[in-house]
Amino acid sequence: MKFINNLNSLSEIEFVSIFGSVFEKSEWIANEAYKLKPFKDAEDLMNKMTNIYENSSKEIIVKIFNLHPKLAIEKKLTNFSSKEQSGAKLDKCTKEELLEFENLNSNYEKKFKFPFIIAVKGKDKNNILNNFRQRIQNDYFIEFNEAKSQVKKIALFRLNEILNNN
Repeated sequence: MKFINNLNSLSEIEFVSIFGSVFEKSEWIANEAYKLKPFKDAEDLMNKMTNIYENSSKEIIVKIFNLHPKLAIEKKLTNFSSKEQSGAKLDKCTKEELLEFENLNSNYEKKFKFPFIIAVKGKDKNNILNNFRQRIQNDYFIEFNEAKSQVKKIALFRLNEILNNN
């Protein structure tokens, strides 16, 4: 109960500084969630943030997709992305793996017009590469929905981490 009281007493600036990185480079979602206070509990906060995302237009969702880094080859990463990719050992790819990631990223982005997105937490390079190889075969509709689902998973992992550390 103390946490929720503290959460509901945060200023908008404090709230956004804590929750602004839940959705990759999309602080506006935290700004919108702030306007939906008070939160009953952590689950209410999670539901409100994910509902803002899920009810966004297709164009906004694609913009959010395009804010995500290219796996294994992107050098400028947010703190969360850096920790997530290093946890999956994407920062320790062999030359062959890097080349495959480069090719897959390029071909995927040409086909779908957004980067490959996967919640890497709990996965290793091989899981991710296998997913990449399979999903690049999808049609746009299936892959759009899968990418949308993966963004939500990533956000929930991040939100849980923030909530568990506060």
